[in-house]
Amino acid sequence: MTTAPAPTAHHSARKVKVRLRGERSPLASVGLHLTLIVASVIAVFPVLWVLLTSLKPAAYATTTDFFKDTTFENYTGLIKDTEFLTWFGNSLVIAGLTTVLGVFVSATTGYAVSRFRFPGKRGLMWTLLITQMFPVAVLIVPIYNIMSGLGLLNQPAGLVITYLTIAVPFCAWMMKGFFDTIPREIDESGQVDGLTPFGTFWRLILPLAKPGLAVTAFYSFITAWGEVAYASAFMVGDENLTLAGGLQKFVNQYGAQWGPMTAASVLIAIPAALVFLFAQRHLVTGMSAGAVKG
Repeated sequence: MTTAPAPTAHHSARKVKVRLRGERSPLASVGLHLTLIVASVIAVFPVLWVLLTSLKPAAYATTTDFFKDTTFENYTGLIKDTEFLTWFGNSLVIAGLTTVLGVFVSATTGYAVSRFRFPGKRGLMWTLLITQMFPVAVLIVPIYNIMSGLGLLNQPAGLVITYLTIAVPFCAWMMKGFFDTIPREIDESGQVDGLTPFGTFWRLILPLAKPGLAVTAFYSFITAWGEVAYASAFMVGDENLTLAGGLQKFVNQYGAQWGPMTAASVLIAIPAALVFLFAQRHLVTGMSAGAVKG
């Protein structure tokens, strides 16, 4: 009687599949993809719900009949029967000024803190850091009193200054960290070529700082575009309201006008999405340019 030969080490090693580093098992891959799908649905569902609700008649606003009697009446009524275009224009002006001034002040402040030594530098950095720790509920009353004393209540300039106090401290810290990554030899080469400190900053450093500038612009714009508390407290009158204050007209103690409010929400999201796409495109371009020039 013969017995089967025992498997040798060579045969055993050939049957075992060695998984490379970073390679997932089929079960882990399925679980990962299911998790990503669920997370994507959760993220997209509220946006899709608002979009579909804006296309429904008022009678079906709170129902799940999304594709029944689809209409654009909510959009036409919003534009014709309300001051939405005025609110939109006010918000666009305020957000645009906040973005331009926020980028300029943050970039110059970040560059100065990164490159120069001056009295009060440490105090300035601590001030920029501490101002980010106070919530809106604490700051709204003192800022309201300051704006009232300056005669800037119900004025676009008052909101722009207020939003700059929110955006500049964070963006200046971020730009300071970004300028720290740019070699100081570039500044020295500018001095050798006879450039002033501002000329060096404007001609040599800023082109390499496009990624930071793009993020700064996006953050400043979103700060002004989507802010509610200051806009509601500082601005009164339909002709002076921003979009944040205007949307509150559709909600009262008796109910909410879901059709116009969701239509306004969709239109409000469009500029924010465009600014994000613009910043994203320049972010990639700036990183590539910086890699080539560095």
